[in-house]
Amino acid sequence: MITIDAKDKTLGRVASAAAKALLGKHKAGFARNTVAEEGVTITNASKIKITGAKMKDKSYVRYSGYPGGQKEETYAMLTARRGEQEAIRRAVLGMLPKNRLQAKRIKLLVIEK
Repeated sequence: MITIDAKDKTLGRVASAAAKALLGKHKAGFARNTVAEEGVTITNASKIKITGAKMKDKSYVRYSGYPGGQKEETYAMLTARRGEQEAIRRAVLGMLPKNRLQAKRIKLLVIEK
């Protein structure tokens, strides 16, 4: 189990370290087509540092699949609704390869307040 402390670190730095560990790139026996069976725990998610005007400018888009079903929300709205854990999870998910192993890898991610 790899532990990453998010206190006073930026969102992208924490997410890229977590994605790299979930891929297993730190191991000598790295292979793209396997899932590293080692989990990643991110602690102090609520103390993550957001720089600049990202609280109001950074946006997240989701789409329900229906006409007019596209919704957009800012970082502040997302964290108020789901917490900082969801912002970190979405950042890590975006850094993982888009293939069949993505769901298995993201399940190994544990984010603690």
